[in-house]
Amino acid sequence: MTRIGVFEAKNKLTALLDEVERGGEVVITRRAKPVARMVPAGPGFDRERARRAASGLRQASRGVTLGGLNLKELVSEGRR
Repeated sequence: MTRIGVFEAKNKLTALLDEVERGGEVVITRRAKPVARMVPAGPGFDRERARRAASGLRQASRGVTLGGLNLKELVSEGRR
C-alpha cells in the first residue's frame, strides 16, 4: 500500500492509477491524515449473488423467534 500526500498525488496521478490498475492500493493523505483510498474498481452489482445472499438470510431466519417480545414494542423502545 502506497501513502502519498495530496499535492504529490495530483502530480503523479497517472502513475498512481497504473499502480492501482495492477492491483495496488493508494492512500492519499492531507497533513499526514488519510483522507481517501484508491483501490481497483470491482465488478458491477451482481444481482444473482445478491439473490443468493437474501435467500440464505431468509433460510437462516426460519424458526427464529423473539422469545415472546413484541416487535412493535421493540421498535418503539428504540425511538426513545
